[in-house]
Amino acid sequence: MKIWTRYFDSKLSRSEGRRVPKEASIPNPSLEGVLWASRDAGINRTKKVENISHPSRPYSKEGMLILSTKDALLATNAESKEGVLQSIGLRLRKNFIDAKSDQKQNINNKNNNSRQKFSQRKSFKNKSKSANRRNKFGR
Repeated sequence: MKIWTRYFDSKLSRSEGRRVPKEASIPNPSLEGVLWASRDAGINRTKKVENISHPSRPYSKEGMLILSTKDALLATNAESKEGVLQSIGLRLRKNFIDAKSDQKQNINNKNNNSRQKFSQRKSFKNKSKSANRRNKFGR
């Protein structure tokens, strides 16, 4: 079973190559992300092929996963490839949302720390400037 990264791209329409619903897709999926989502779904037998283009899109090097059909169907309890794709897509979407929320929390923590450091440096710089002025003018 061949799975292309474009199957999960929310920026594409169904006619352009997306094969899962919008709820199970993300913008610009990576091959690594799809691989991790398939492992989260319980699919162990995978082979990653990078920088290869889909036959209908020879201009884009996107990559694909080759899955064991029997393993994929058993792990996801699906009856067809579409069921496997939806299962992987839902896990991919969940991982994407979790990573995005973690990134926002890290940015908020960094901003709070850097603001505090900046304010401390700023107050230090102001003190040193006023001390230099006093020495320069003899006050």
